[in-house]
Amino acid sequence: MRLFLTASLALLAGCASVPKAPASPPPAAVAVVFDKGSVRPVVVEGMADRSTMRPVTTNDPVRIASISKLVMALAAMRLVDEGKVDLDRDVSDYLGWKLRHPDYPDVPVTLAQLLSHRSSLRDDAGYVIPLGESLQAKFTDPAAWYHGAPPGEAPFEYANVGSPVVATVLEAASGERYDRLVERTVFAPLGIEACLNWIGCAQDFAERAVVLYRSTGEVARDAAGDRPPNCTIPVVEGTACNLDDYVPGTNASIFSPQGGVRIGMVDLARLGQAILNEDSRLLDPPGFARLKRPESPIAGSAPLFCFYGLAVQTLHPGLAGCNDDLFPDVARRYGHAGEAYGLRSGLWIDPEGRRGIAYFVTAVPEPEVEDTGGFSDEERALVARAVEIASRGKGRD
Repeated sequence: MRLFLTASLALLAGCASVPKAPASPPPAAVAVVFDKGSVRPVVVEGMADRSTMRPVTTNDPVRIASISKLVMALAAMRLVDEGKVDLDRDVSDYLGWKLRHPDYPDVPVTLAQLLSHRSSLRDDAGYVIPLGESLQAKFTDPAAWYHGAPPGEAPFEYANVGSPVVATVLEAASGERYDRLVERTVFAPLGIEACLNWIGCAQDFAERAVVLYRSTGEVARDAAGDRPPNCTIPVVEGTACNLDDYVPGTNASIFSPQGGVRIGMVDLARLGQAILNEDSRLLDPPGFARLKRPESPIAGSAPLFCFYGLAVQTLHPGLAGCNDDLFPDVARRYGHAGEAYGLRSGLWIDPEGRRGIAYFVTAVPEPEVEDTGGFSDEERALVARAVEIASRGKGRD
């Protein structure tokens, strides 16, 4: 009996000494709701930087992914208001070289087609054109184009590569570098602190960055090595990471207009509020009307993009064939979603309810089955929780 008891105690002691695997820090997640006159954080949780165990705060800057395309559309519409660009004009007139589908050399490509992903461009040839490479050369690759239909008639195809073209056109038309143009037309009028690829943002702003992690815990983006004073733009090997000699209108891909905006959720909510209120500091009334106009349902499109206009998505929950089930209600909303580097984000405006939400959540697992363009369980859960908290009138200061 004594031998058995001694052996049992030794076994228990051995089990007790086995260290437990440390729990992963909670993913960073922030949700901010807004209405016509107020902006209110309702969910602020998790770690902005696991290496230092720095908690996320309400307005820490994060890479918002494709919501950046909506920011780009606002800058484009501002130049329309200023008479510097025409949405339906051949973009070759601005670029100084012919942008043409190789199978349809006589068919022009327009800003409206590019912003609405109906230009025949596709991402099969890639969409990052680093400093030191030619934007023009990218589109000599047949893989960059949809085969079988010309620009304007091709089916909707979500193409990130169209954004560098749009941004470069805006540079050529205005004479302004893209990051400075967006600052002048979108951020500065609203007193928002934001930037593209960390260019032009203060060092203390960059130091508050939300680091993006994969669900495995692997760092995906915006750790210290990805931020100033390090190089923050794509460059060809052997090319100096320096924009002093950059000529606007040559290759705005370096600013990642398709997804490179860094901004906090409070400031993103303020931008959404300005769109909701049709703030004249951004656009004239016709510009807002054109921006918000939903395009007809897109036959054969990814379910997330059943309605897509000038870099603005419209959610129609309950519509057959559309995977628009982000919110617990069936209100129609417009805005844009973001997905990249383990992050899911969104800026959504309910025009009837006169309210909206800006949010992000990190470390979201990759889909286990083929991605059909829908929303993740993690962002659905975050949005549902944010809506429920907002309905109780509670929030975070």
